[in-house]
Amino acid sequence: MSILIGILGILALIGIAWLMSNDKKNINFRAVGIMLAVQLFIAWFMLNTSVGQKVLHHIVNVFNKVLSFGNEGIAFVFGDLAGKNFFFVNVLMMIIFVSALLSILTYLRILPLAIKYIGGAVAKITGLPKIESFVAVNSMIFGDTTAILSVKSQLHKLTPNRLFIVVTSSLVAVSCSILGAYMQMIPAEYVLVALPINVFSGLILSSMVCPVSKEEDEEIDIKEMIPEKSLFEAIGNGALIGGKTALIVGALLITYIGLLAMINFGLENLVGMTFQEIIGYIFAPIAYIMGIPASEILRSGSIMGTKVAANEFVAMLDFMKIIPDMSPKTVGIVSAFLVSFANFSSVGIVLGTVQAINEEQAGRLAKVFLKVLLVATLGSVLTGTIVGLFL
Repeated sequence: MSILIGILGILALIGIAWLMSNDKKNINFRAVGIMLAVQLFIAWFMLNTSVGQKVLHHIVNVFNKVLSFGNEGIAFVFGDLAGKNFFFVNVLMMIIFVSALLSILTYLRILPLAIKYIGGAVAKITGLPKIESFVAVNSMIFGDTTAILSVKSQLHKLTPNRLFIVVTSSLVAVSCSILGAYMQMIPAEYVLVALPINVFSGLILSSMVCPVSKEEDEEIDIKEMIPEKSLFEAIGNGALIGGKTALIVGALLITYIGLLAMINFGLENLVGMTFQEIIGYIFAPIAYIMGIPASEILRSGSIMGTKVAANEFVAMLDFMKIIPDMSPKTVGIVSAFLVSFANFSSVGIVLGTVQAINEEQAGRLAKVFLKVLLVATLGSVLTGTIVGLFL
């Protein structure tokens, strides 16, 4: 029954995207079908086959080994504080080390070339333009703002529909620099499974809502992704960017958790319910069509709503507390949903990034920012639903 509900949920998401489309006649249903098939294959292979499970287990072990190297640096700087479950020390500080590693791989042209050719392969398979495919794949590694900056020279050429796809697909993804932080809060295997599936979730729904043709295409220049002139400059810049990211995440968590506590105080006195409980009822139907058991949809909906209203870190911190009480299927679905930047604060950050590059495009984007957030959130719902089919 849960599989049937999940299938109906996927069809409902496709139907919503079709209803929202501003050019229904030009929707590339072939591309949608291919991308959906790729998503289903990835989820099936990684979650339901012995080979896929071994591959996934090996990748998790590699990530854990890399994180252990980062812990050496954290232990040296923070001494006895390391390993005592301080969120800032054990979770956020890992962002610095991973960010520096990504910067090294970028300087060596390993990541830029991989992103270019994987994005090109996605474009060929699906029939979507290279820019949109490139940004979607780039976002999986570097996150939304960096992915958009990497195509800044082409941004002014993008039509409103192409701009919508670029921004929306970037929000469905996350940056690998914070994967280490995620993997210390929710099951690592679902973080890794969600990464590639997110690429296609964002492209499927955004390209249906705002269709484009492959004729509107440009070549990708990877030089824009490599600003550093030396390896040591790359290491330094990567560490500084990671440190800035860690501080921003920490500042946002202090703000959002403090505001939630204040809001909950008022709501409990007024209506006897917390913000999380109220939003749980709003998101419960969404949780149900994703295949989450009826007995767990309220708590799951609460986590999902918190993620959209605040950010994924706040939601993951709440989710950590209830994971032991939830079914494995629910843990997998909610975890996959949480691995994205689709929330109000991220839309604001992306809008600011576009504003810094091109004010005219930022003006167009500001008019549809709620639509961008809605479609990006539906992309996260699609990822969670597909993962749920194989649990």
